[in-house]
Amino acid sequence: MSGSRTVKLAISTLVLGLAFSALLYSSLAEDTQYYKHVDEVMTQPAGWYGKRLQLHGHASDIRRKPDSLDYRFDVSYNGQLVRATYSGIVPDTFKDGSEVVIKGTLGPHGFVVERDGVMAKCPSKYEPSAPGVGPGVGRPARPVPAPAQSAGN
Repeated sequence: MSGSRTVKLAISTLVLGLAFSALLYSSLAEDTQYYKHVDEVMTQPAGWYGKRLQLHGHASDIRRKPDSLDYRFDVSYNGQLVRATYSGIVPDTFKDGSEVVIKGTLGPHGFVVERDGVMAKCPSKYEPSAPGVGPGVGRPARPVPAPAQSAGN
């Protein structure tokens, strides 16, 4: 291979590598979100202001403005608490004490939840039932009907 051809190949590879890196960085930087528990963020909240977050904790003191879909509630975890505001439809499982993950940004006046940013977990689906409780436990099995016999047999 000649020297000029090697230089052209090296420059082309460098340019393509830089272009790919810039594209990757710009696309990831726009949608980066941190997943944190409330206590991890609220120990030093100013460091998280303006960053997109997913906060995990337990909802409490849920209040809805009359005749609107505007909510104000607290989310806590390990003794730390953040006040959150949201405008929109919430899941049916969103109640006081429910485990939630909220998406949005933290500011000096609390956490502003983005559109469709409230996810409430349903604890009954994921917790094992107590021994001896559940479908089929403690009840006799239903008899299976015998197949009908024809009159000619």
